[in-house]
Amino acid sequence: MGNSLKAILAFVPSNKCQKYLLEDLEEMPVDKMVDLSGRQMRRLPVHICSFRELVKLYLSDNNLNHLPPELEQLQNLQILALDFNNFKALPLVVCTLKQLCILYLGNNKLCSLPLELRLLQNLKTLWIESNCLQYLPEVVCELSLLKTLHAGSNALRTLPPQLQCLQELRTIWLSGNLLSEFPPVLLDMPFLEVIDVDRNSIRFFPSLAHLPGLKLVIYDHNPCRNAPKVAKGVRRVGRWSEETPEPRKRSGAVIEITLDEKPLLPPAAKTEPD
Repeated sequence: MGNSLKAILAFVPSNKCQKYLLEDLEEMPVDKMVDLSGRQMRRLPVHICSFRELVKLYLSDNNLNHLPPELEQLQNLQILALDFNNFKALPLVVCTLKQLCILYLGNNKLCSLPLELRLLQNLKTLWIESNCLQYLPEVVCELSLLKTLHAGSNALRTLPPQLQCLQELRTIWLSGNLLSEFPPVLLDMPFLEVIDVDRNSIRFFPSLAHLPGLKLVIYDHNPCRNAPKVAKGVRRVGRWSEETPEPRKRSGAVIEITLDEKPLLPPAAKTEPD
């Protein structure tokens, strides 16, 4: 069956058509995972919601903009991938899935996140990259177990001070935003291990040498006049990173030193919960 025909059948509510889209997926898979990525679906076949022991559900790269209320039946779900769809708002039914550890929402059309997101207190990884966020929703700061936050390629200009409450946070990706200064709140988060502020508009970097947990800082593609100072053993990716924290001056001219290697990017593959 071609993808176009599948997309048409996704609109048909009959059980026969809905199950046909699942390609004979009649029973709960042994590995408790269902991957319906890249099928041009506009509706999630409700039959999936009958697999109550499901742990992983991948719906990436479809044309979804809503989810059925029956999704609430999947109370054992730990991984949900909704990236590369057409969501303008996060369906509230997602916030009822309290065992979620990993939630992929990247490459949608989200301008905000609902307050109900705070109900996902087991969430450890949140991907909200490539959306329409002009600010980081403060509700994110209530996800106390969050370890990884990928908020790159939005329109963020600052970060809320409440972010420092996320004491389990280890990795934050902020590349491709509109930051004009290094977010001050990150200076009060000594537990951070990876900070990525690549491709922003930061002109000056404060010292990061006081952050004992820091292992990697990516600051390339900023109009900065200095490199961030870091503690011994911390890797930097950006201008002057292998020389001195400041550009060398000779005869009044500034010699810029750049790295040939590409900045380290977040892993493309879907990760598993710890």
